[in-house]
Amino acid sequence: MKQTFDVMGMTCAACSARVDKAVRGVSGVRDVSVNLLKNSMNVEFDGSPEVARAISTAVEKAGYGARLRGSESKPGASGGMQGASRRSAAEEERAVLRRLIVSIVFTVPLFYLAMGHMLAWPLPQALSSREAVGTLALCQFILLIPVFFANLRFFRVGFGSLVRGAPNMDSLIALGSGASTVYGVYALFQIQYHLGLGHLDMAHAAGMDLYFESAAMILTLITLGKYFEARAKLRTTDALSSLVDLAPKTAERVGLDGSFERVAIERVRVGDRLAIRAGASVPVDGSIVEGAVAIDESAITGESVPVEKVSGDAVIGATVCASGYAVMQAERVGDETALAEIVRLVDEATGTKAPIEQFADRVSGVFVPVVISISLITFAVWALVADAGFQTALVHAITVLVISCPCALGLATPTAVMVGTGRGARNGILVKSAEALQNAHDVSVVVLDKTGTVTSGAPSVVALDTAEGVSDTDLVSLAAGLEARSEHPLGRAICAYAERIGVEGVSVEGFCQIPVRGLVGDVAGERVCGGNLQLMEEEGVDTGALAIPAHQRADEGATPLFFSRSGALVGVVSVADTVKPSSADAVAELGSMGIRTIMLTGDNERTAAAVQRIAGVDEVVADASPADKEALVARLSQAGKVAMVGDGINDAPALTRANVGIAIGAGTDIAIESADIVLMRSDLLDVPASIDLSRATMRNVKQNLFWALAYNAVCIPVAAGVLSGIGVTLNPMIAAAAMSLSSVSVVSNALRLRRWKPGRRVVKAETERPANEAGHREKEFAMEKTLKIEGMMCMHCVSHVKKALEGVPGAESVDVDLEAGTATVRASAAATDDILTAAVVDAGYEVTEIR
Repeated sequence: MKQTFDVMGMTCAACSARVDKAVRGVSGVRDVSVNLLKNSMNVEFDGSPEVARAISTAVEKAGYGARLRGSESKPGASGGMQGASRRSAAEEERAVLRRLIVSIVFTVPLFYLAMGHMLAWPLPQALSSREAVGTLALCQFILLIPVFFANLRFFRVGFGSLVRGAPNMDSLIALGSGASTVYGVYALFQIQYHLGLGHLDMAHAAGMDLYFESAAMILTLITLGKYFEARAKLRTTDALSSLVDLAPKTAERVGLDGSFERVAIERVRVGDRLAIRAGASVPVDGSIVEGAVAIDESAITGESVPVEKVSGDAVIGATVCASGYAVMQAERVGDETALAEIVRLVDEATGTKAPIEQFADRVSGVFVPVVISISLITFAVWALVADAGFQTALVHAITVLVISCPCALGLATPTAVMVGTGRGARNGILVKSAEALQNAHDVSVVVLDKTGTVTSGAPSVVALDTAEGVSDTDLVSLAAGLEARSEHPLGRAICAYAERIGVEGVSVEGFCQIPVRGLVGDVAGERVCGGNLQLMEEEGVDTGALAIPAHQRADEGATPLFFSRSGALVGVVSVADTVKPSSADAVAELGSMGIRTIMLTGDNERTAAAVQRIAGVDEVVADASPADKEALVARLSQAGKVAMVGDGINDAPALTRANVGIAIGAGTDIAIESADIVLMRSDLLDVPASIDLSRATMRNVKQNLFWALAYNAVCIPVAAGVLSGIGVTLNPMIAAAAMSLSSVSVVSNALRLRRWKPGRRVVKAETERPANEAGHREKEFAMEKTLKIEGMMCMHCVSHVKKALEGVPGAESVDVDLEAGTATVRASAAATDDILTAAVVDAGYEVTEIR
């Protein structure tokens, strides 16, 4: 099992590398991932207390602190692990700010006194005379002491790590500022010694070597950089923290007697009835039992348009009620809510390491010892080879120590991963590991499951074709009566359609199911049949009048079901698993990104070809079993990175086999557990969006690593004096400022990802899609009708009417105008006047006119 430890005392990438090495040496530890940004580590072990204690002990021996994160830090309504991380970051920011204020207060006058005589700044008479050189030096030393103690942790941690043989960034700072201070104290004694002997000129010469202002400025500028870094770290968690903050603190519980009681969210239990009011957050996950509301789910799914919810519809905790009033029943509370699951998944993702981070870890592990060696070599070269004197050699050696920055390397990847996964979560894209985030940017092939992924996943009636003299209502009534006792999915789709439009099925006697072919029975002494063309031929029914439209429906991917009465054809009901509206655009967008698409399905080739024409996928593999899907993904993975998108149990093997498994959020739990990325909106357009997020994040990571490496590669030689021959040198104060800015720049660059949004590239125009698809769409959405409706009194009525009309098969869009008392429907020819009227009447209203 994997458990999280909070780690105290880490300051740079060298620290995280040291902790990683120490924990990996503990018996029983299978894997470890240390996160410098969050000051935590995820350790995979058997969960035994003995191993947990051994891990803490190993970290302590390495010079740091480790504490197993307790149950109070589990994700839940209060924010859990992410909340703990944010509190830790906020506390760090406040602590650094206090140190910074003290440092600035004493460094500014120290710098003024030290540089005043060089810059002709006015000084008090008591400090400006030649005889006051000793007093001036002593004042500088006194001003340094508060700065020194305010930043004592640099020395405590830095020298402690150095003694243990594991130097880190604090060691570089402690050595640099410490050397300046020690040399300054030596110069102070020299001043006092020469003053005592009356050697005023020699005392003044020694006064030029104090370097107290350099020591203070190094500490102050480093602390300033740490403050900016702490603030930036805090902002990297904003995306998730804002989600956590959405969780309501209280709920309004509805009693059996209709009374209302305001209770803390922790007291809500499964089965409680809770009120949802306009402008308030939904307390927990559950379903509507009374009333109707419009819910803004953008915080969870990224969907900006409020969703209408009526009795029986599910609602998600922490979403916002835009309008209306309803009573819900709590079904998932506390740690079981969707919000808590999102926080947990993303927190785990930010605690993992991307493969690219391994390079930075290797460099960080040897970085500080190498820098210390370079500093010693620099001192020796300037002092012995160049014979530049002790002072010049010391300045160059200190500058090398101060300008080196292992922090930038350590923060390059985790900051980008933190911000990237947070932005994905805010847009309904849950990335479960840093490795998945990296792998997704290299995907060259996306394999799509058909049912439930490209298509809606549930068959529905898409067209009615009636014989001459037969109404749509007569056909639906006969079909629903005959299919009422059928267990077949197509039969259930017909019955659901009849119920939705308010048509009752006829009473059928002598029901009999004929395998493969269909159903037969008796209605008022007449033989009725329903099924495929083979059954009609066996019954001697002439289907010629509707043969052409039935064949067209089959070519479009639908299954035509023929119905007859007394040997005469009544009509054809076409049922199909319709392609989702966004599927074609998603496939086109993937194509514009240079990604090939392959659709896998267990359906026959004819149905698969029809879906391919509509969705526009590059290749189709039909009659594929779960084993076939897994084998194809495995074969494709040998040639490049493959992403598998699915939603069902039968997709789990392929999802696991793929380099990146992407699960549709509305799919099964097994599919979601098997996947690396979960799309909360169940929208196929989020597949190219997730790949685009990965590409943006990895581009940011590479920029961070480049600048971190380039900074050190350029600045260290310059600090060592390589360019002194052309007059380019650095002093320790400038080096400290540069070092601070390097870490800040890396984190700030990662924060640019906060501006990422799911972009919609230019997709194929309608004319660019296959001709047969364009024709299909022209037939499918060829009409627009306006219904005059009486009985609508409020927005709840509008919601009921709109939902009823949207449930009509073939309805593309519905606009309801309360003031005008009308509903405008854009739909296919299958949505006849009778069907539209029945839908409105079934909702409790009256249609007075259709035009």
